[in-house]
Amino acid sequence: MQRPRLVIAPGKEKAIARRHPWIFSGALLRIEGTPAEGDLVDVVDSRGRWLATGHYQDETIVCKVLSFDTPDVGLPLLRQRLLSAIGYRRALGFFDNPDTNVFRLLHAEGDQLPGLVADFYNGVVVLQAHSLGMHRLLPHLVDILRECLADRLVAVFDKSSATCPGAPPDGFLWGSVPDHWTVLENGIHIDVNFFEGQKTGFFIDQRDNRRLVASLAPGRRVLNCFGYTGGFSLAALRGGAAFVQTVDISRKAIDLCNRNIAANFGPDAPHTGTVADVLDLLNAPAAPAQPPFDLIILDPPAFAKSHRHLQHGLRAYRSINQQAMLRIAPGGFLMTFSCSQAVSVDDFRTMIFTAAALSGKHLRVVRQLPHAPDHPVSIFHPEGEYLKGLLLQVE
Repeated sequence: MQRPRLVIAPGKEKAIARRHPWIFSGALLRIEGTPAEGDLVDVVDSRGRWLATGHYQDETIVCKVLSFDTPDVGLPLLRQRLLSAIGYRRALGFFDNPDTNVFRLLHAEGDQLPGLVADFYNGVVVLQAHSLGMHRLLPHLVDILRECLADRLVAVFDKSSATCPGAPPDGFLWGSVPDHWTVLENGIHIDVNFFEGQKTGFFIDQRDNRRLVASLAPGRRVLNCFGYTGGFSLAALRGGAAFVQTVDISRKAIDLCNRNIAANFGPDAPHTGTVADVLDLLNAPAAPAQPPFDLIILDPPAFAKSHRHLQHGLRAYRSINQQAMLRIAPGGFLMTFSCSQAVSVDDFRTMIFTAAALSGKHLRVVRQLPHAPDHPVSIFHPEGEYLKGLLLQVE
């Protein structure tokens, strides 16, 4: 039976020739057949020559490509791609690190499986599908994981309900563990709740940047904004911070942050958790007796979820960065991020430039801060470099 076909308009094949894994609806001449959401489709040029095969989506990105080399995209290809992803992490030493047992096992386009991520949490693999086509493959993926990881695998959890329309409620696909599962990152014990946690349970992509915070923290006062369950706060305390304040709008996140800190550093750790809107807190006058912070971390959610919201998102980023610059002691540090895919590196730097000009502060760029290497970026898919970060010294 012939698959439905996406016929590309003449002159629109260039991105496919460059092996970009997304095909946009604007490139289509017509659709042959009636593909349903998640079905496999062949992509052909206007003369019927095969170009690629992928999963159909009824949205702006109309197809996420699985193969530019063969239309045979069955389970052997899935297994080969997963084995390659596991081999890459083994080569980087993630499976044998005594201080860290949480890392990204499979990173969508970066591992040639667009629409799918898999994270390893101390033996539990959390799968998150971002397309119906990938979600249909999860049972097969469980079998492959059990074969490839053997006794390293404790359970497999599906956390796709928020990212894949039509996915069932989150839950275990194989095995099970308690609701709160402890992982180790850079020697710090962290409590993860797969059912309630954001993303797959924790923000794994910031691991190396948290290690950097630990190196900057000794003797400093640290403000961790959008702190979630306290990853950066835990790193700062481990590094010897004099005081850490974690701010998040979620009471549940702050409660879990406080539990994580008590479990690692005891009830008398120099830390306070604050439930508040970050912009409100930064805009409020500092208490007269409160000294300024020596290190402020801004790791907000994606303020610009699409290009349509880019300008609004950039204004929000500029506002929090401008206010943070005004709250830092002279010579202190600002670690600031954007995880919005719609925000380019140039957009991010221009926003920081504007915030510095408006705050009247001089900035030194100390370091650029990408996501960790277990989140590889395909050379054909620059959008995969979603995390933009800068470490700045503020004077």
